[in-house]
Amino acid sequence: MFKILVVEDDKELNRSVCTFLNQSGYEAAGCLNATDAYDAMYAAAFDLIISDIMMPGVDGFEFAQTVRELEANVPILFMTARDDFASKQRGYRAGIDDYMVKPIHLDELFLRIGALLRRARIASSHRLEAGGLVLDADERTAYLDGTEVPLTHREFNILYKLLSYPKKAFTRTQLMDEFWDVETSTAPRAVDVYMAKLRDKFSDCDAFEIVTVRGLGYKAVLK
Repeated sequence: MFKILVVEDDKELNRSVCTFLNQSGYEAAGCLNATDAYDAMYAAAFDLIISDIMMPGVDGFEFAQTVRELEANVPILFMTARDDFASKQRGYRAGIDDYMVKPIHLDELFLRIGALLRRARIASSHRLEAGGLVLDADERTAYLDGTEVPLTHREFNILYKLLSYPKKAFTRTQLMDEFWDVETSTAPRAVDVYMAKLRDKFSDCDAFEIVTVRGLGYKAVLK
């Protein structure tokens, strides 16, 4: 049974989310602040963490960053009233995996948790397969029908990211933030060049395609 830690200072919401998750087949534990959450994490291993941003003492950003330093693979989902892009950007840069704005729909939360746990299993295996394509994160290599496809470090990272989250659209800025240096002067349109290269190198692969999301960015779609 998957164990989920809910870090939320609203007692009623914390209780409601934990009750829902426990009734949905998970084992949920609630904490009202980050300090108690650290203690809970030392006492038990959790498969996923749900956290608010605005909490007394240590806020969600600092909490997420600390968790990510301690545990590289545990999925973190922010559940917050803050709907501004700056907060979302700061959260993803701190290492979170998903972001929900209150008021939340519990059935949607259930779906997102399932998706995050599936992705976490992919990440922990360090190997991703789609049809005849195999991406090995330890070797940093890609094989198509048993033949290695040469990729640069950045090309591999971008493709692995897209295929780890099929159908999820990423903006050019999101990809730049993750795979380019913070101080880079490269324009976001540089992402288009990498997408063109990846499409060319995998033009014979019928397992997926990289789709342009008009006005937004790109996503990988499995066939």
